[in-house]
Amino acid sequence: MSGVRAFNEELTRIGMTLPGFAERGRTIASLPSLSLLTLAGMTPDRFEISYHEIADLRQLGELPPCDLAAVSTMTAQVKDAYELARRYRQVGTRTVIGGLHATALPDEALCHFDTVVVGEGELSWPSLLHDFEAGRSQRLYHPRGEEFNLDDAPMPRFELLDAGRYNRLTVQTQRGCPWRCDFCASSITLTSRYKLKPIQKVIAEIRAIKAIWPRPFIEFADDNSFVNKRHSKELLRALAGEGVRWFTETDISVADDDELLSLMRESGCVQILVGLESPTPRGLNGIELNRNWKRERFDRYKEAIERIQSNGILVTGCFVLGLDGHTPEVFEDVHRFVEESGIGEVQITVMTPFPGTPLYERLKTADRLLDETAWEKCTLFDVNIRPDGMSVSELERGLLELAQRLYSPEEKRARRRAFGRQYHKRWQPTPIAEGINR
Repeated sequence: MSGVRAFNEELTRIGMTLPGFAERGRTIASLPSLSLLTLAGMTPDRFEISYHEIADLRQLGELPPCDLAAVSTMTAQVKDAYELARRYRQVGTRTVIGGLHATALPDEALCHFDTVVVGEGELSWPSLLHDFEAGRSQRLYHPRGEEFNLDDAPMPRFELLDAGRYNRLTVQTQRGCPWRCDFCASSITLTSRYKLKPIQKVIAEIRAIKAIWPRPFIEFADDNSFVNKRHSKELLRALAGEGVRWFTETDISVADDDELLSLMRESGCVQILVGLESPTPRGLNGIELNRNWKRERFDRYKEAIERIQSNGILVTGCFVLGLDGHTPEVFEDVHRFVEESGIGEVQITVMTPFPGTPLYERLKTADRLLDETAWEKCTLFDVNIRPDGMSVSELERGLLELAQRLYSPEEKRARRRAFGRQYHKRWQPTPIAEGINR
């Protein structure tokens, strides 16, 4: 269940969609569920498996018949998932859900699904299938502190897909993130430990994709690629001979390592998304639970962007509007930062309290949530908080007006030109000074 759109009709009208706008939105809308494909890879051959996108199911009068329907969804679409489960249960099909939302709110999910899997699905899937065959399925499967070892990661069943309908496929190279931002609803919800997948397994997955799509575009489905620089360099060296282009999300520290940047370029990296979060230092204090790492690096943001882009890697900078410390001036601050930095692309979102995150609990305790269960507003663009430095209407209006400025055709072209200048500047030969040896 992918392709989330903003709940706010005006935002939808101008093309905003998770997790960016038109171009990035079309990408996310076409991403298959790597979690379901991975579980399919653990499923014994005696089971017959088919894969379906929710958009296809909506067009059918009758759902595809099955004995067990497994659903993966983003929080913003969880109510659609509950409706799908109702339809399946109505015809006697057992239903199961896992993932971030179900892990954060298993009791809620149990009101709609026959079975809920908490945490990393690989830990529970084999026993779930065994119990299902024996006719004694449990309501809740919980690993109880056990961690899945990525050394045992199964090969996802990419062959279940019609590759022609997707513009990129995903591969996970690691799980977790050491920075632990308080608003992050990524895999840190599923695992307490940052861990790496063996490089040979990553390359094997890429080759499996190439078997159904000769020259694919890969998105690394990691929370923060390249945190472990040694592992990253080994992976990129192995990736260099595979002839793929790729995109990932990472932090600004990749700019510190010239060797890493060269390996990224040589292995096919065309773009990275970097969580800059705030255009000013005052929005960065306290967003990381372990340390103030991004605040400490803020003064080097623009220099880092130029270093990355001079290697031909376009940077998409992500800003979170409505952070504590942000005032109505933040919208102009973002616009100014984008112009001055020469960043190739930009993504703006609003502070979003996903269930299960420290941010959600903090805002709930402070009575700053507008609606505690408005999951359909967990799109990264819909406001469901009371900001501390502006009104709700100021945040909504500021987001809309900034979006209309940043995503105008003129400003998008200007960003592409700025990226081109930074890239070509690196490769221009140094002119010989006049007047020497005359």
